[in-house]
Amino acid sequence: MPATHPPNEQTAMIGIGEYRIGSFPMMTIGLGSCIGLTMFDPNLYVGAMVHIMLPESGGRKDRPGKYADTAVPLLVNELIALGCKNRAIIAKIVGGACMFEYFGTNLNIGERNAGKIRTTLKEHHIQLAAEDVGGKVGRSVTFLPADGGRVLIRRADGTSNSL
Repeated sequence: MPATHPPNEQTAMIGIGEYRIGSFPMMTIGLGSCIGLTMFDPNLYVGAMVHIMLPESGGRKDRPGKYADTAVPLLVNELIALGCKNRAIIAKIVGGACMFEYFGTNLNIGERNAGKIRTTLKEHHIQLAAEDVGGKVGRSVTFLPADGGRVLIRRADGTSNSL
């Protein structure tokens, strides 16, 4: 469910399959193969963030934020309802680590998540401006729509950067 503005500019915590929309700070932690997708309209300074777990919903409609194929259109529609134009929206993705390499590539859910998100963003004419995906290290992400849509990344290995 989208949240309204958290009180006193608190950071909204986003769990698996959850999303938030607004100009307040948003954060999701513990991204392994999951992906934190942010979308930002630089004209309205409004953004959205979702914590995506799997690439395909298989027709399930109970938690659209949980799946790449339903989360992308969900966020696009929510942002358009607030007056955003999809060609102005800028997306960034973080996460998608290969957490179970010993199973081989067909179970690389992180890579499959990233691929499905890229494809679905293209279908909706959303520009993917930056990404920090893959590798073998989990990440936590803070999204700051009021700060130009900046995305701060902390990795489990102690390194950090921003997009």
